[in-house]
Amino acid sequence: MSSEGQPRWIAAPGAMIGASNFFESAVAVAISLFGLNSGAAFATFVGVLVEVPVMLSLVAMANRNRRLFPA
Repeated sequence: MSSEGQPRWIAAPGAMIGASNFFESAVAVAISLFGLNSGAAFATFVGVLVEVPVMLSLVAMANRNRRLFPA
């Protein structure tokens, strides 16, 4: 992971926001377009459930790589 001159307090939250954008909207669109029992809605819902552990691991990774970013 490259810091590219960004301080950690900007780069880490930016990565979290970029990784989690529009999941809730994706669930609503999939359900409204394909119905509640469709595979698309199920896959989108599972994606939201996977998001939390992924985000927690990204936070842990950002904390471990704290030294790569200027204070």
